[in-house]
Amino acid sequence: MDSLKQKTMKGVVWSSVQRFGSMAITFVSNIVLARLLSPSDFGCIGMLMIFISLSNTFIDGGFGSALIQKKEPTQHDYSTIFFWNIFLSIVLYGILFVFSPLVARFYDIPLLESVLKVQGIVLLFNALSIIQYNQLRKKLLFKKLAIIEIVSASISLVLAILVAIAGWGIWSLVLQQISLSVFRALLFWILGKWRPSLVFSRTSFKELFHFGGFMLLSSLFSTLSNEIQGLLVGKMFSPATMGLYSQAYRLEGSAATATSSIIDQVTYPVLASAKDDKVAFVSALKRFIQIPAYVGSLVMMVMIVVAKPLIILLYSAKWLEFVPYFQILCTAGLAVCLQGSANNAIAALGKSNVFFAWTILKRSLTIVFCVVGILLFGIYGLLWSSVAGAWMVYFVNAYLVHRHVGYSFINQVLDILPSLLLAVIIGVIAYYVGTLFDINMYLKAFLQASFCTITYLFASWLFRIDAFSYLFEMIKKRFRRTKAV
Repeated sequence: MDSLKQKTMKGVVWSSVQRFGSMAITFVSNIVLARLLSPSDFGCIGMLMIFISLSNTFIDGGFGSALIQKKEPTQHDYSTIFFWNIFLSIVLYGILFVFSPLVARFYDIPLLESVLKVQGIVLLFNALSIIQYNQLRKKLLFKKLAIIEIVSASISLVLAILVAIAGWGIWSLVLQQISLSVFRALLFWILGKWRPSLVFSRTSFKELFHFGGFMLLSSLFSTLSNEIQGLLVGKMFSPATMGLYSQAYRLEGSAATATSSIIDQVTYPVLASAKDDKVAFVSALKRFIQIPAYVGSLVMMVMIVVAKPLIILLYSAKWLEFVPYFQILCTAGLAVCLQGSANNAIAALGKSNVFFAWTILKRSLTIVFCVVGILLFGIYGLLWSSVAGAWMVYFVNAYLVHRHVGYSFINQVLDILPSLLLAVIIGVIAYYVGTLFDINMYLKAFLQASFCTITYLFASWLFRIDAFSYLFEMIKKRFRRTKAV
């Protein structure tokens, strides 16, 4: 158990470096490129993301999860999936290439045909690095993952900024995505050190597909439900509106995903290794649920409170229209922070068929929410439907953990409720007190954010909130270890 704790703690630290490093680069990217490009440029890229995202999900095919879930995957297992990924990426790129004129006609934007043909190249490079990525995850080597992600993201950002300054417009965003995939693949091959054997095992494929097939279908449905919002907005509104929506979604998503994926990235391999020890499994899962709830509650509330000055500072006044979009999506972002650990718990137990069946239900409902919302109430109907869908998914996940893990639904809610209530109360006070003072909006935002953070931490200590105590002890141990060295 001690070994598992040490691996988990080390994984969380380096996963934090990776995710917050990537988030910082994403922020810089959004700040600089949003000032150089127009909302329409971002809108056009956003319209195509559903096709790229679904294709990437097909390429991974759930086999990455299957390789992590399997106790001792062989060289034949890895090589088989590697060559399958390469084959599938070529097929999918060919499909995107052939159907790109239809996509352009669907949106009635001719430029999208050539953009999709070029942007689709990312599929080929992504397929080259999936095995190395999952090997590093399985071994909890998050330090290498952090180096690869941060270095490749930094290089691609610099290239995008240079060509945006040169006037490339939308093509600077395409270059950023392609160069990110290229440099990630290169670094994975250099630092990962794994090389495929010239072999394709039908036995390995069938064995891994038995688990991974359900994970693939689950991932496809999840991706579709997440990306269908962009498809609907892109079809029913202008590229500029799509750009505002996609930037609001991206800004909220970068914070929510960074907060949750620090834990989620560690959760699956750790829980998979502890699946035969129920006490250790439930204990670890409880922490993996409490920590993103605690951190996410503060992050989302602060961003809602300071949304207007934050967006003007980061993007300039021309992006001001997406402030309410962003604030609404932040209420969904907290639910997103809470979903991953429960998903990983069910997958780590090898119950991919259960995972798939419930994913179909909850994601189908999410899609229905979004379609009904946008048809009846326009863009705001879609946004609030996204909120309802995100929280519905969380409650379904909590029920599955209750049923298959033995961590009761009521206890799950009670374990995160103090963090949620505390953040909401402090956020409401900070927001309305701020309206009483007519001072510089950036100074006001700084004071509000500081008040929220300091009060939240103090109240956490005062009321002995579990997640705060756990994080505090973890930081203390890390500090002592560093000091001893």
